[in-house]
Amino acid sequence: MIGDDLKTELPGGETVRFTYLDYAASAPCVRAAAEAVAELLPRYGSVHRGTGVRSQTSTVAYELARDVVAEFVGARPGDEVIFTRNTTDSLNLLARALPGGTRTILFEGEHHANLLPWPDPVRLPAPSSPEQALAAVSAVIDERCVLAVTGASNVTGEIWPVRELADIAHASGARVVVDAAQLAPHRPVGLDDLGADYLAFSGHKLYAPFGAGVLAGRADWLDAAEPYLYGGGASATVGDRPGDLTWAVGPARHEGGTPNLLGAAAIAAVCAALLVADRDALHRREQDLLARLRDGLDGVPEQSLFGPDHPRVGIVSLALGRHDPARIAHRLGREHGIGVRAGQFCAHPLVRRLLDADRADGCTAPGAGLLRASFGLGSTTEDIDRFTGALADVLRS
Repeated sequence: MIGDDLKTELPGGETVRFTYLDYAASAPCVRAAAEAVAELLPRYGSVHRGTGVRSQTSTVAYELARDVVAEFVGARPGDEVIFTRNTTDSLNLLARALPGGTRTILFEGEHHANLLPWPDPVRLPAPSSPEQALAAVSAVIDERCVLAVTGASNVTGEIWPVRELADIAHASGARVVVDAAQLAPHRPVGLDDLGADYLAFSGHKLYAPFGAGVLAGRADWLDAAEPYLYGGGASATVGDRPGDLTWAVGPARHEGGTPNLLGAAAIAAVCAALLVADRDALHRREQDLLARLRDGLDGVPEQSLFGPDHPRVGIVSLALGRHDPARIAHRLGREHGIGVRAGQFCAHPLVRRLLDADRADGCTAPGAGLLRASFGLGSTTEDIDRFTGALADVLRS
C-alpha cells in the first residue's frame, strides 16, 4: 500500500506512523495501481487519436483496461463498460440516459450521488429491516421504473439485500442500478450475481485514486440517449451545418474528450489483482478486524438500520452523545495520529434518521453528525487497537 509508512508528529514531539481509517472516503493507492501508471507514463499518448507508437500503445492499454473491468463486473453480451470520473459521474450519466417517463425508486438512506441525480424520483423512507425494504419496493414498482440502490451503506457499512430487491424489480419489468462504490472494494460485484442491470463504482475507493470511475450495464438505453458530453470522441461524423452530425455508439458515445487513460489503467490493475485474489480470505480478515473494532468500542453506540448482526463491510459510524464528532476527529488526528471522518458523509437524510433514533427527544441538532472509522486491505490489528484506545482516551478527557 502506497503511504503505509507515512509518519506524523504529535504535539509532544513524538513521531508515529499515521493510522488511516477513512477508506470509505478515499482508499490508499495499492502498488499494483501505481505500478500500472508508472509503466504507462513513458509511452503515454492520446487515446484513439493518433497513429504513432504513443497513441497506439495508449489506445491498446485503454481498451485492455475496459476488458479487464468487464471481466471484474461479469459483463454480459449487450453490456457496456464506460469510464467516468467517479460513481457520482456514472450515476448522473445514467440518469441523463433514462427514457422519458421513467420513474426512479430509491431509499432516503442513499449517498447523495444516488439520491440526487434522478428525474421523477420516488423516495422511500429508510427501512428498519431488509424485509421492510422488500415490502416497500414491492408496493410501488412497475415496468416504468428503475430501482436505484446502494450495495453497502457508506454510513453503517451494512450490505443491502440487492439481489432480493432486484428480483422484485425484474418481476415487475423494472431495471436495477446498483451504487457499488462501497461494495466493490470489499466484495465481488458481478452484475448477474447482484441482479443488476447497471453498476457504478469509483477508482478512488477501489485503491486506484487517479480520477476515474466506471458505469457498466445494458447498452440499449445508453446507445439511444444523447451523449453525456458533446465533443470529440462522442461524435462519429460532423457536417458543415449545425445539427448535421451523427453520434458514436458504444462507450465512446459517453466518453467525449480525451479519456483518462491513467485512471482506467489503475482501476484495471486493481480489478485484475482482485480477480485472482482469495476473496474469501480477504473477507474473513476484514470481518476479524470489524469484530475487533466493535469489541473495543466499549459502549459507544454503533449506528445501524438493520441491526448489529446484519452483514457489513469495514465501516462503523458512532454517535457520541454530548461530544462533538468533528472535535473528536480533530483530536484523534492531532493528538494520536489517526485519520477518521466526522459529519454526515454526503448522506444527510440517513444520518439524521440515525441520530433521531439515538436521541431520546428525537430531534437532531443542526449540523450534528457521526464519527466514522473505515478500513480495508491495508489495515492492521494495530490500527484498530490504536483507534479504540485513543477514542476511549479522548472521550474521557
